[in-house]
Amino acid sequence: MKEHFCETTNHMEEPRIKEACGVFGIYNPDGTDAAGSIYYGLASLQHRGQESCGIAVCDTDGPMGNMNVHKGMGLVHEVFSDTRLNELKGNLGVGHVRYSTTGASDLNNAQPLVLNYIKGTLALAHNGNLVNTKELREELVRTGAIFQTTTDSEVIAYHIARARVHTKSVEEALQKTASKIRGAYGLVIASPRKLIGVRDPFGLKPLCLGKRGDSYMIASESCALSAVGARFVRDILPGEILTISRTGIASNLELCQKKQAHCIFEYIYFARLDSTLDKISVYESRLKAGAALAKAYPADADLVTGVPDSGIAAAQGFAKASGIPFGLAFHKNSYVGRTFIKPTQKERESSVRLKLSVLEAAVKGKNLVLVDDSIVRGTTIANLIRLLKQAGAGKVHVRISSPPFLYPCYFGTDVPSNQQLLAASHSVEEIRRMIGADSLGYMRVEDLDAAVDGLPLCKACFDSCYPMEIP
Repeated sequence: MKEHFCETTNHMEEPRIKEACGVFGIYNPDGTDAAGSIYYGLASLQHRGQESCGIAVCDTDGPMGNMNVHKGMGLVHEVFSDTRLNELKGNLGVGHVRYSTTGASDLNNAQPLVLNYIKGTLALAHNGNLVNTKELREELVRTGAIFQTTTDSEVIAYHIARARVHTKSVEEALQKTASKIRGAYGLVIASPRKLIGVRDPFGLKPLCLGKRGDSYMIASESCALSAVGARFVRDILPGEILTISRTGIASNLELCQKKQAHCIFEYIYFARLDSTLDKISVYESRLKAGAALAKAYPADADLVTGVPDSGIAAAQGFAKASGIPFGLAFHKNSYVGRTFIKPTQKERESSVRLKLSVLEAAVKGKNLVLVDDSIVRGTTIANLIRLLKQAGAGKVHVRISSPPFLYPCYFGTDVPSNQQLLAASHSVEEIRRMIGADSLGYMRVEDLDAAVDGLPLCKACFDSCYPMEIP
């Protein structure tokens, strides 16, 4: 097995709700190298993780242990050069982009994880978070396991490897492991001759299947399939284990269950606007959220605008439902990249001004409705309101396309602790005063279902109704 590592500058984002990871896998039965397609798939999933990334490939006609791996800290285009991609020879592989929710942000925790064990080689990419990691890890440690990372993904990989010793196939080992792990997961696994996708029984994390010619892909979002010229085939079902090999596709549904709980924040914020998850268009769901906001919290204003880029679609939905014109109020500097975490309030304000500038001609003398997807700490929205009023805007009515965050998430969404959640310790009126808005309205929890056409949801970060018992 060849394994390469590189380390580039690790940029840090302004504090926002963050997703754990994005995964992508491909099998080219004609022998075409997979690394190029994985690269473009990961680049289209970059919004799901910006700390590290990696690709692992193997040749299905070569020796069983020929896994070739490269991973590093930074964005996809920073970690993978043309030269590096050309060195990754193999027609089957998996890739991963990571933002850490469990485990430190360092190279040891970058994925895919590659295991060499008695039955062969396994490369695993994981999106999500387990809730019983501690007991599963202790079980392995007591029997002599030595961990190289601090992630729950390695716990999953070890349990698969251990189960494989006593089973006839990697799929059987996966089923045994999936019956033990609890939480949220979308897994893409490269066995030397097979590409396998596994989705948690609640469907908390998305996973879908695509096809291009005779090649098959598995990805976190449909936008990654479009990026490599593939046709969306279907969503992988909650609880499904899907295996792709030279003999075709096999599906195991033994872990499927009636109760589902799809993460609502995929539709509010995480997923890319052009993705479709579980038959629901992300773009359409955000338009519906904006329309629901307009109905629940109308405003007397001259213009509806959104915070780029996350609030734009919901703002359009608000404008259409309210009859108030939609317009842009900010210019986003595309060359700044992610804003850095700044140690002082003054420096945070400078970061916002560097990334977003107000279109004075669009806002001067006008009352505005400003739409965004969430308020976490309140710093960013307060700075934007201040900038709008400095540019001559009259009243600024803030509308948020998610309910107030009140409870932590245990399934791979980095919702901060209650102490950091503004809404957990302040009333809506207190928050309105703190951010300087003339009025403030949050999405109502009861309106969320309509935004996704009644898809069963996990809304625990808003209502504390977790779909499973949390240790």
